[in-house]
Amino acid sequence: MTTATQTVRLVKAQIPEAGAALARAFHDDPLLTYILSDEVKRPSALRWFMTAAAKYGHAYGEVHTTEGRVDGCAIWLPPGDVKVTLPRMIRAGMLAAPFTFGISALGRFLGATDFYEKLHVQAMPEPHWYLMVLGVDTPRQGQGVGGALTQPVLARADAAGLPCYLETNKTRNVPFYEKQGFSVVMEGDIPKGGPRYWTMRRAPKS
Repeated sequence: MTTATQTVRLVKAQIPEAGAALARAFHDDPLLTYILSDEVKRPSALRWFMTAAAKYGHAYGEVHTTEGRVDGCAIWLPPGDVKVTLPRMIRAGMLAAPFTFGISALGRFLGATDFYEKLHVQAMPEPHWYLMVLGVDTPRQGQGVGGALTQPVLARADAAGLPCYLETNKTRNVPFYEKQGFSVVMEGDIPKGGPRYWTMRRAPKS
């Protein structure tokens, strides 16, 4: 069932709520289960990580959420500023990663992000919007929330004639993003035993 969803910009006070919603949304994500293989520790580690991601997006990009309760978030980085940098990650709270993730999980995380960064640079040399994270809380999945959350920036990208880019590790996400106008750029497996990945690009619509 699809219901109308009103979207707004996330405010700073909502960052913890956003982190909790995104943690639930990504609990079974193949990349996060690969990185955080301990299912018992995963919920708290994911909540911390997604809170840091929301804080990063709020400070250096745009975060769109649902009006009222936070049922999901789209975290975008803007054209010309899509690289996730270490100093900014530290300011967003990522300095605690070795303690929250553990050394082995942190190694898998850094390996995957480095791999994705190389693909990103190769695929998108021109200015573009980067959809860093899109997640919908489990009770609201399948109700059109994810599509609604992407629309504000997709409309702006179209108006400015700019492409958009993202990565996903879920097979079912590929047709969802294709409905939003994205197409697959590359498909493969993350090295060292990582999951399947798809990188996707969306050309601006006139």
